[in-house]
Amino acid sequence: MAKVTIDEKEYETDDLSDEANAQLQSLQFVNAEMQRLQAKAAVMQTASVAYSAALKAELDKGGADTITTGS
Repeated sequence: MAKVTIDEKEYETDDLSDEANAQLQSLQFVNAEMQRLQAKAAVMQTASVAYSAALKAELDKGGADTITTGS
């Protein structure tokens, strides 16, 4: 028997209605998906920082022509 705690109250999943179990499964899926997306966002943020650093290093060593315009 699995237990779940909601609003600090413990429930036996076997005692929940079919509808309550369906809602619980949906909630668990959504929470897991949010965690997955947050982890993916963290990876993307890390990659962004690394690419920015690599670009800055390349620009600092003169890897791109600098164009200046007079104002």
